[in-house]
Amino acid sequence: MYRIFIVEDDVVFREALSRQLSHRGYQVQLAEDFQDVLAQFEAYQPHLVLLDISLPFFDGYYWCEEIRRISQTPILFLTSASDDIHLIMAVNQGADDLIPKPFCMEAVLAKIQAVLRRVYSFGAQKNLVRFGDISLNPGQGTVWRGEAKAQLTKNESRILQMLLESRGEIVSRESIMRSLWEDESFIDENTLTVNVARLRKKLEEMGLRSLIGTQKGLGYFVRTGA
Repeated sequence: MYRIFIVEDDVVFREALSRQLSHRGYQVQLAEDFQDVLAQFEAYQPHLVLLDISLPFFDGYYWCEEIRRISQTPILFLTSASDDIHLIMAVNQGADDLIPKPFCMEAVLAKIQAVLRRVYSFGAQKNLVRFGDISLNPGQGTVWRGEAKAQLTKNESRILQMLLESRGEIVSRESIMRSLWEDESFIDENTLTVNVARLRKKLEEMGLRSLIGTQKGLGYFVRTGA
C-alpha cells in the first residue's frame, strides 16, 4: 500500500483529498505541524508527497528543498497559481509536477497513479541493488528487508550501494571518500565516519545490527547472513 503525505493547511480541501485517496486504497497522513514538516516526513516515510505552496511559517518551496536534501521521494505541488513561473520554480526546487487549483479530483488521482507507476513500477525494479534479502533503491534512497524499511540520505545511500555491490569485499575509506567528493558532499574524513554511524543506526532499527563491518585501517564491508 502506497503512503501519501499531504501538506496542506486548507482543512476542508485536505480532508476531502484524504478521503478520496483512502477510498482508492492509499494510506494517507496529514501534516499537522507546519513548523516542522520535515520531521513528520521522516517519521512517515511516504511514497509520495502532495505539497501546497502557500503554507504557514514556511512555504512549499522551502519544504521541498528540505525534503530533497534527504530524499528523492516524488513531490507534487498543489497551488492556486498555474502560470509558467510557478511551474519552473517548482521543478527547480525538485518537484516532479505541479497541480493547479481548482482541479478535477479524477485528474489529480490519475496524475498520482501515473507518478507512482513511473517511480515504483516501470523503472524502479531494474535499478535495485540486492544483497541476500536486502534491497536498496539508490534513486529513491530507500532500503528494505521484508516489511522493515528505512529512508537514507544521498550519502548514506551511496555508501550502502558501494558496500552491497562489493559483495562482502572490503571497500576502502579512500574510495568511498572519492565517490562522495564527486558531488562535493564530502568535507573531511570525520564526515565519512559520521555518515557510516548514521547508516548503521538506521540499519539496526531494521534488525540489521551487524550488516556493516569495519576492517581497521582499511575500510568497510557487508557481512553475509547479517
